Amino acid sequence: IHHTLHRLNLTEDVGQQSHPSACCSRAMPPRKKRRPSAGDDMSAKKSRQDSVFRKHESSQIREEEIFSSKRCLEWFYEYAGCDDVVGPEGMEKFCEDIGVEPENVVMLVLAWKLDAQSMGYFTLQEWLRGMGSLQCDSTERLRNSLDYLRSVLNDSTSFKLIYRYAFDFAREKDQRSLDLNTAKCMLGLLLGKTWPLFPVFNQFLEQSKYKVINKDQWCNVLEFSRTINLDLSNYDEDGACE
Repeated sequence: IHHTLHRLNLTEDVGQQSHPSACCSRAMPPRKKRRPSAGDDMSAKKSRQDSVFRKHESSQIREEEIFSSKRCLEWFYEYAGCDDVVGPEGMEKFCEDIGVEPENVVMLVLAWKLDAQSMGYFTLQEWLRGMGSLQCDSTERLRNSLDYLRSVLNDSTSFKLIYRYAFDFAREKDQRSLDLNTAKCMLGLLLGKTWPLFPVFNQFLEQSKYKVINKDQWCNVLEFSRTINLDLSNYDEDGACE
């Protein structure tokens, strides 16, 4: 029976060859969509995975670039004591971690950026405010910012602000003047490498009878270093500039 039906179908198709459109509509099955091969599936899957990975990686990079107050706070407590202050011991460890000597001028610039009030100490408020302005919430980020902090000294306006800040930063808070030994150290830090006459001036201080330097005298030293010629040709006996 099956064989006979099959032959009838063939006969019917042959008899209708004069009507090609009808024949095609019955004899040609509808075109099926090509099923993707296993290779296509793997390629599409890999493409989706790559896209997801790139989005995740991009998100991770953005997250790492954003300053985190929480991370900054945790970083602070790596050095601070129970009084919420980074003291001498914590400061020593901090300097070791960032690879800078405590006497390096860059530490003075950092203290200025934090607006620290006492030499050798950083409070929690100073830390969060200053590190926030620098966008530093980790040791690595601060290390990467050291060149920037050094470059601040090259700007004359910023240098003058740091120089004035150094006087109040270094003096004892119950004193209005700066003791001579501390003054010489700070002047050496700020002017020792840039003012050719500093060795001569430092020798003058060592031989002087002064025990302290007040703020006016401190500021006059900077003015002197900027305006007086190396041969002192524009300096008169009264200490005035021509």
